[in-house]
Amino acid sequence: MNEFDIRDLKNIFGINSFYLKCFLGLVGSFLLTYISIPKIIKISYKKDLMALPGERSSHNKRTPNLGGIAIFYSIAIMSSICAYELFSSYIFLFSSIIILFFIGLMDDILVVTPNKKLYAQIIASLMISIGSNVRIGSFFGIFGIETLPYGISIIFTVIIFIFLINAYNLVDGIDGLASGIALLACCAFIFTFWRLGSINYPMIVLALTIIGSLLAFLRFNFNKKYKIFMGDTGSMIIGFLLSFMGIKFLNLFLILSPFGTPIYHLQSAPVIVIAILIIPIIDTIGVFIIRILKGNSPFRGDKNHMHHRYLRLGLDHKKVSLIMISENALIILTAYFLRHIKVHLLLLIILTLGLIFSFLPLLITKSNKNKN
Repeated sequence: MNEFDIRDLKNIFGINSFYLKCFLGLVGSFLLTYISIPKIIKISYKKDLMALPGERSSHNKRTPNLGGIAIFYSIAIMSSICAYELFSSYIFLFSSIIILFFIGLMDDILVVTPNKKLYAQIIASLMISIGSNVRIGSFFGIFGIETLPYGISIIFTVIIFIFLINAYNLVDGIDGLASGIALLACCAFIFTFWRLGSINYPMIVLALTIIGSLLAFLRFNFNKKYKIFMGDTGSMIIGFLLSFMGIKFLNLFLILSPFGTPIYHLQSAPVIVIAILIIPIIDTIGVFIIRILKGNSPFRGDKNHMHHRYLRLGLDHKKVSLIMISENALIILTAYFLRHIKVHLLLLIILTLGLIFSFLPLLITKSNKNKN
């Protein structure tokens, strides 16, 4: 008896298998997350597994923070069913996610030292970059650098994975922000992968499983009575997967034709990825700049993130999240429509816009003080 393949459903229902995978991945991950989160909330209250409000917190009461379990659960199940090609092509992908899930869960329940989290992130990044050859192999001419030597490529890729995982974790400070940024990034990656052909269909399905899960999570993240956070479990996994999609997007432009020329050509590809993930990137850089200017360690926590600065203007979580997501969307659109200009000019424009949005709340605050 032949093994079942989801493509066989095309013969039964007359539906293109890709669209069926997209539908099942999106709806399936949504339902799994939606069904599992209430049970996680119930267990969290029963076992007192809560995030406590602290001096750097934007929340003022104890809240369950194990939403990442449902996010991991739904994405892992639906992507392994509907985007199984990824796990056969990149055999260390699932193992890397498991490592981040385990260390994130430990941190959400017991709180682990930053060093242990860093070691787990390094191991996961090394596994995917070396074991599955998912790495940044070129700078596309930025700063005059083209192809990277293998060793430098691995080191740089691991650094980027770790930076983006933690940058995404840092924006997870108010309701809806981290999820909204990830939803926008997934939609942008879906659009770019779609335009570059069917070879990228499994990446599109993966992005849709993330979207489905996060849409269900948002239903509870914004709920006043049954609120839940994604915690480090969710933020590290989503940050890792967004990094994975970004690097896979870059790798498409390094695929050569039989004639030795790139099949796809877009010198600004790295800038496009930066634009898609600009809010976590620029927020982390901005916070580091402020801490250094104040004479503090760049790794010392404070309330100088973009969302903190917007909150001090008197805006609520929903409005701040909507503003920051809209800023990210504007930068993505700018990068897309200007993608064919000189790459260094485009990089300068994107980073300048990001810095303007990052420090805009401070300028507004200063302007209001001067008026008074």
